[in-house]
Amino acid sequence: MSDVNKGLTYAQAGVDIDAGNALVERIKPAAKRTNRSGVMSGLGGFGALFDLKDAGYSDPILVGATDGVGTKLRIAIDTGHVDGVGIDLVAMCVNDLVCQGAEPLFFLDYFATGKLDTETAARVVEGIAEGCVRSGCALIGGETAEMPGMYPAGDFDLAGFSVGAMERGTALPAGVAEGDVLLGLGSDGVHSNGYSLVRKLVEVSGLGWDADCPWDEGTLGAALLTPTRLYVTQCLAAIRAGGVHALAHITGGGLTENLPRVLPEGMGADIDLGAWELPGVFKWMQATGNIETSEMLKTFNCGIGMILVVSADQADALQSLLAEAGETVARLGSVNGSEGVAYTGTLA
Repeated sequence: MSDVNKGLTYAQAGVDIDAGNALVERIKPAAKRTNRSGVMSGLGGFGALFDLKDAGYSDPILVGATDGVGTKLRIAIDTGHVDGVGIDLVAMCVNDLVCQGAEPLFFLDYFATGKLDTETAARVVEGIAEGCVRSGCALIGGETAEMPGMYPAGDFDLAGFSVGAMERGTALPAGVAEGDVLLGLGSDGVHSNGYSLVRKLVEVSGLGWDADCPWDEGTLGAALLTPTRLYVTQCLAAIRAGGVHALAHITGGGLTENLPRVLPEGMGADIDLGAWELPGVFKWMQATGNIETSEMLKTFNCGIGMILVVSADQADALQSLLAEAGETVARLGSVNGSEGVAYTGTLA
């Protein structure tokens, strides 16, 4: 007797609703860890509710951001080290929100795969929850899409969506002036941009993901999967202290493309490349690919994951505040009256 005569099921078409339900039960404790003021309802409904007044806002402006992890996922999937990509996903969204002066309030994720592996998906979502906890953001919903025929076996894709808020009249950038000081916050490695080139460089090197890392302990794959650093709580503290005029999250486009995004028309910046030491991962990549400095600076963060543009008379106090919050802070240079970013010194 044919399957049709027996009665086809959704599971026979490749979609396992029971596996999806099992995933929801598995991740509920992780989502609960992220609860914060303002959350009215979480996982399980058709939508999630958030009360801005309960979160402490009187005249709020909402700010939204969405992003993914890019081809860094390829390394995570190929190595099986998927626990950190959820942190990457959150960081890529909430680090952008804080650049507008906004406090991230809640986060939703989209996980898509051909056949749902509950264990893998749960590890990813638990990483998302960890990223939310570290940034004071609630994980209040998401979507798990099982789509047979759309993805090769074992593959999956991720997208994240975050909403933040700020009181009316407090948006950044604001007040950027010539002479403002640039404070750079150290990155935790490559973060989540430039991985198509990273993967090409690993191919050129002839090394496998399980090879010893050339610049650190552990394997090459694990080192390249170091999660993106979260700058939210530290930057919010700096903003509230006063004197912060702008923030630039150094993502795709590197220092060269991202800093000008927050500078007024007709203004640029001078950056001393000798103000910080180039981390080992970037030294290895530059040497492996014989990459020119200009290409490094417009592709990777090169060790600086966030730049704060601050008033010169408050730069010392803000540098101390950020250092006390655990940041490695470098005074990179200053804002000038010429468009673009001008570099002096050597990246080394």
